[in-house]
Order: sequence, then C-alpha cells, then structure tokens
Amino acid sequence: MKKVIWAWLSLFLLGHAHAATSRTDPGRESCTAMAKLSTPQVQFQTAEWVASANAESGGAGQPGAMPEHCLVRLMIDFRPSGLPDMSYGTGVEVRLPKDWNGRMLFQGGGGLDGTLPTATGRVAGFPSALERGYAVVATDGGHRGRSNVDSRFGADQQARLDFAYQAVARATQEAKFVLAEFYGRRPNRSYFMGCSTGGREAMLAAQRLPLEFDGVVAGNPSWNLTRVVINQIYSLQTVTGIAPQGAAGKPDLSRAITDQQLKAVSDAVLKKCDTLDGLADGMINDFKACRFTPAELVCGSSGAPGKDQCLTAGQADALEKIFSGARNSRGESLYGDFAWDTGISLPAWRSMHLGNAGGTPGNASLGADVLRNYVLTPADPAFDPLRFDFDRDMWRTAETAAMNDANGTLHSTFAGRGGKLIVYHGLSDQAMSTGSLVDWYEKLSPRDDHGPQAWARLFLIPGMTHCAGGQATDRFDMLAAIQAWVEEGRAPDSVLATGDAFPGRSRPLCPYPQVARYTAGRTEDAASFSCR
Repeated sequence: MKKVIWAWLSLFLLGHAHAATSRTDPGRESCTAMAKLSTPQVQFQTAEWVASANAESGGAGQPGAMPEHCLVRLMIDFRPSGLPDMSYGTGVEVRLPKDWNGRMLFQGGGGLDGTLPTATGRVAGFPSALERGYAVVATDGGHRGRSNVDSRFGADQQARLDFAYQAVARATQEAKFVLAEFYGRRPNRSYFMGCSTGGREAMLAAQRLPLEFDGVVAGNPSWNLTRVVINQIYSLQTVTGIAPQGAAGKPDLSRAITDQQLKAVSDAVLKKCDTLDGLADGMINDFKACRFTPAELVCGSSGAPGKDQCLTAGQADALEKIFSGARNSRGESLYGDFAWDTGISLPAWRSMHLGNAGGTPGNASLGADVLRNYVLTPADPAFDPLRFDFDRDMWRTAETAAMNDANGTLHSTFAGRGGKLIVYHGLSDQAMSTGSLVDWYEKLSPRDDHGPQAWARLFLIPGMTHCAGGQATDRFDMLAAIQAWVEEGRAPDSVLATGDAFPGRSRPLCPYPQVARYTAGRTEDAASFSCR
C-alpha cells in the first residue's frame, strides 16, 4: 500500500512540476492557450503572440521597441448601456514579455478613460516598462465610449463605481491571475504608474489597495476630480464676467485676455522670481517665495508695461481669482491655489481657460460636461454651468467625491509593508492646483519629524504643464526611481531631468519642501545645483 501511495504521489508531483515548467518557459503555445480561460463573467477576447518589432524605428532593440510578448485582452462583466457608441464592462489589456523580470506594472489611464490603452508602460524618452521586462496592465476604466472625454457613462451607477476605482481593483486581480497562469507564479513586485487620471488611479491604488502594490508613481494627479471640475466652472464664470461681446451677442472668452498680456504676466513673474534660487535661467524653482500679483501690471501703475500688454483692473482681478482657486462667497477655498509660473503664456493655459478664436475653452466644454454628467448626482445633462452656485450647490458633488476622489491620507498598511509612493506635479499645470496637492501631502501619515518622506515624496517641477510640456525639464525616469527605492532602499533624494525646452540642460528635481538651488559651476549642469 505504501508503494502504491508513493507511486501515485510521484506521478501527481511530476505532473504539476511539468505544468509549472511549461509555464516558466512561456511562448506562443502557452499564450494562445490563455483563450480557453474564459468564464461567463470574464471573456478572454485576445490571446496572441506578438513578435519583436518596432514600426517607427525599424527594428527591435531601439527605444520604443516592442519585445517578444504575449498579448491578452479580456472583458469583465460586459453589458450594453442603451446609449449610442457606449458600453459597460471592464476591459483589460495585459502584455507578458517572454523575457520577464518578475515585475508587474499597472499603467494608469487618461481623461475619463473609456478607451483601452496599449499596455507598454511608456516613459517618455526612456525604455518603456515592457522593454525593461515588466508585464504591463491597462484598463478602460469600466466603459467604452466615443473618446476618453465622453462623460455619458456617468448616468450609470456601476459605470461610475468602475471609473472611480473598481475597474482598477478588478483589473489588478485578473491581471495577477493571468500572470500566474502564463508564468507559473505571481509577480515578485507590483507597481502602479500613471499621470492625470492615471495619477488619481495611482493614488487610489495606494489608498484602497494597500496590499496589492509595492510602489506607486502618481503624476499630475486629478486626485480630487470633483474639485478640479468645480474649479474649472469657477474659472469659466470668472472669465465670462470680463469677456467682451462677440458677433453673436454672447461673451467671447477668447478675447478676455490677449496673448500679449499673458506674455507680459509671464515675463513679469520671471523678472520677479527667477533669481530666487540663485540663478536667472528661465525657471522658477523657489515658487513659495515668489510674491507676485497681477495688480502690478494694471495700466497706469508704476512699472506696468505698455498699452498693448498692461492689464485692466478687471483682468487683473480675474487672474488673481483664477490663480487663487475656487472660493465661495465667504472667501473659503473650495480647491487650492496655483503657482505663479511661466506656463500662463503657453497655448495650454489659453486652451483651458480662454480658448482660441472661434473655439470653446476646456472649462466650458470638458469641464461643463463632466460637471453635468459625472460630478453632479444625479447627472443633469441640461445643467447650465454658469448658474452653479458655490454656496448652495456644492452638496450636489458630495456623492461623487466620496467614491471618486483620492482624498485618503492614512497609509499605515501600505507604508507598513514597505510600500513607496512618488507623486510629481508640474508647477505650470493649467488645470490641477499645486496648493491642494501640497496640502494633501502635508497631511499624509504615517509620518515622523521629517513628514512622510520615509515612504512618500512629492516632486514639484518648475515650468511643466499638465504631465509634460512647458518651459521645463520634463523628461525624467520615475519608474527607475520607484524601483530603486522599493527594491534597493535608495530613496530619491533627487531625480535627474532634461527636456526639449532647454537643449543641453539638466536639472535635479527635488523632493518637497526642498528646491533646486544653484551652487557653482556650469549653469546648464544638474551637478551645479543642490536640493535645499
């Protein structure tokens, strides 16, 4: 009997070892076999082997190349919406490289999601996560629409919950199942990285999934989206109040402030604040020490520019209100303030707050639509954003805020198990407030005498607009930084950055509250600066 039992056990163990061996040497056959894993709730739509290639540069091994990998796409709980060009259900894409490094990266989405991104874990100017050997995951946020700014999904309860956070939670669970099936084991380390909506999703991953991720990178996060939208409506109302009448007898927001006037503001901010870090280089590092008010440029005041560039009192007041952020009639902040920086003269700022001739600014289009269809509960597609009352109507945003906004500050489980968090934000972001993010960071726990820097760091990037662009060194590798912090214990005391706006220039990005200060040496070299 013992011999029979041992023989049976040997065959059992051999069979499982055989299966594990086949999975730890993944290839085309094990990839296509993934299609057989469908259940009534989870449909595997794609399971195909992708050869190594790079359409742009002509071959593998170049920046942006696609290494040999298995592409899996699946859909969780698909259901029709009843709306044209809209469906519900959580779509997930997973790319599984043949040469796997044992790590998983969840790539955050953008806008209002609604489309399925290509899961490569792109890092601008650097090899993608997929190229580095990561298995990469992405989701559509629980719905498919006409574009990633289609807010109509907000009429549906479950679609709201999915976009808020449940799509990320379910995609994480299914992705780790896929990895275990394909490779024969779960990832050694799991990371989340995203910007804008992806940054909000990243922050929520640390707050609501503290056992799932080891390292999180959140860039320019729309973490309190309901307040972002309220602030956009506040800006819309403010600009409408000073805009001249257009040909149709309606306010022409694009003419409220001219490009020459915006350039004069940018120049004046630079003149006053550029050298606060020890060097005049077109970048404002010490933004908190910058004391600028647009009233200094009102026509007729001392030091104001010429008539084509000076501001009227109404324009100066409007800019002061926009940069102070949304407030109610008692002057209480409903969002947070913006840093005075160079980005006000760039097309991104105009596009968001003023619009171009014949066009509609982002505040009046995307901001208004998101308010009507998602932020207000219940959705109110006919609501006039110009009638929103910042005293009486804020309660209508509370339900969405409770499920959507990444307001949590307690990270005891995430930090306690060794989790690390990097948040970065451009000081010229045209939509997301610097002040609100700094306020959130300063409330994080756990913390010691130095704040939360043992496990979380915030990097504020001079000149950078939303996620990238601007007069900035906006090219940096936060994926490498978070990996080194999690796996080697090397905290990011600074991160090297370059950018197209300043060819040949490098700068250190410094963790808040430090800023980069010029010490001595070549003015274009990061080594000539220290974080203090």
